[in-house]
Amino acid sequence: MGNMMQVIDQIELYHVAAPLPAPFSPSWMPGTVRNAVTFYLVRFITDDGVEGWSAFTGAGRERAGLGDMLAGLFLGQNPEDIDLMAEKIHIMAVGGNFNWWLEPAFWDIKAKNAGLPLYKLLGGTSDRLRLYASSGELRDLMERRDEAEKRFSEGFDTMKVRVHDFDEKVDIAQVSDVATHMQGRMKIAVDCNQAFRLTQLGKAPRWTLDRARRFADAAADVGLAWVEEPLYGEWHEDIARLTAYSRVPIAGGELHLMGYHELARMIKMRCYNIYQPDAMWTGGVQQSLDIARLCRAEGVQFSSHTWTNGFGFIVNAHVFAASGFADEMVFEYPLNEPGWVPEGRDAIMKAPWLHDRGWFQMPQTPGLGFEIDHDALGRYGKLFFKASRREVHWMPEALKSGA
Repeated sequence: MGNMMQVIDQIELYHVAAPLPAPFSPSWMPGTVRNAVTFYLVRFITDDGVEGWSAFTGAGRERAGLGDMLAGLFLGQNPEDIDLMAEKIHIMAVGGNFNWWLEPAFWDIKAKNAGLPLYKLLGGTSDRLRLYASSGELRDLMERRDEAEKRFSEGFDTMKVRVHDFDEKVDIAQVSDVATHMQGRMKIAVDCNQAFRLTQLGKAPRWTLDRARRFADAAADVGLAWVEEPLYGEWHEDIARLTAYSRVPIAGGELHLMGYHELARMIKMRCYNIYQPDAMWTGGVQQSLDIARLCRAEGVQFSSHTWTNGFGFIVNAHVFAASGFADEMVFEYPLNEPGWVPEGRDAIMKAPWLHDRGWFQMPQTPGLGFEIDHDALGRYGKLFFKASRREVHWMPEALKSGA
């Protein structure tokens, strides 16, 4: 343990918009084109100068009022008391504001105090993670074959593709073609992105249990590695029925805001074969590890979701490296050229999170293991809230046009 008197002395909030090298159209948000990676960034600074960082997806001004809550809940508190920090995050959630992404910042401080990379503080021994390439866009059949060939040539032995068509025959053809094309060389998985609906800018299909069963049959016929989130996330009973029926593993669980308790219920109901909580949504680092332990006890599998930004990627890498599943499962590596690449996604870090022939080497520096590039943060970020135990500055002007 570090100095028990250590307290959070300062808080800063930034909105960051870092340009991507090319437009990116995420399959799960029909009609959306992203030209930048946009997120909220938090920096907690203790009275003895230790910094804890985290960041969460955010388009524009939807979290502009967050600072006052953070100042009231966290200033003067002991960042190493993770249970207390989680309780305070839960207080925000009761008010309708889910911010589990804050919790890893306290772990960043705790691991720095211990002089250890977070996964080692958590008891992890897996220094290298086997990755799967996770695509993000819809593509036609020939483009998908080319993408799979490229990922295979780079050292990946598994790739996850996306489907999101109103016509189920189109979706079935998509997975059948690429899986058959890569058969014997590379495993193909698929993310159906049916667990939640992001239809602000375009309509999206809504799968029924019958459609999901037909798709699972087709996926099993071509040997897919798993089928991810083929039904709405709260349809626990239907998901369990599908999993009991399916000949291919069914995976999911990335965005369950209730965290451990909802996912524990789903595990006991046998909803999925593979659970994929994302610590930035599903209760933070602690609850994600609790889920991994329950998965082990209940004989199901675990592999964290990572598709947010460079912060979400590395937080979940530490969770996965400490989960006990890193030697038997592959870990998600978001990669969708030309738009969604590490250099763009990780623009405000001094070094992007790169893979080595389909493997990821865990950082060995204390904490979460990155250094912020303050020049890049100055270029792409706007500081909109700053507070210490002495004074508070709220700067909504910083989030006006151009943010």
